[in-house]
Amino acid sequence: MMKFPFKQFVVACFTLFSLSMTSLAFAGKVNVVDVKILKTGAGEWRFDVSVQHNDEGWEHYANRWDVVTLDGKVLGSRILHHPHVEEQPFTRSAIVKIPSNIKKAVVRANDSVHGLGGHEVTVDLDN
Repeated sequence: MMKFPFKQFVVACFTLFSLSMTSLAFAGKVNVVDVKILKTGAGEWRFDVSVQHNDEGWEHYANRWDVVTLDGKVLGSRILHHPHVEEQPFTRSAIVKIPSNIKKAVVRANDSVHGLGGHEVTVDLDN
């Protein structure tokens, strides 16, 4: 009777687990790489936000960017409805209403695996 190769089985399982975790982490966090703003009306700003992320498909992709106050209150968001595997970095726009007392805002991005993180950009608003 042949003995079960338990040690080789454990090593193989650990290797497969490690490879799968490496694959999950490979795309990394999403970075905001450029922000252009334009005042479009009373309290309204157009944000053209460029993000960089190694989207891997529907399981791991940049799925949102936010404009927030310095203390983290969300002023507006742009949902990114699909992966951009072949388009990196990519730019999407949104109009965001910003109260006149807000002089600076932070643009941050989110991905479907890591959530928030990566490089953020602070913009000056001259209301």
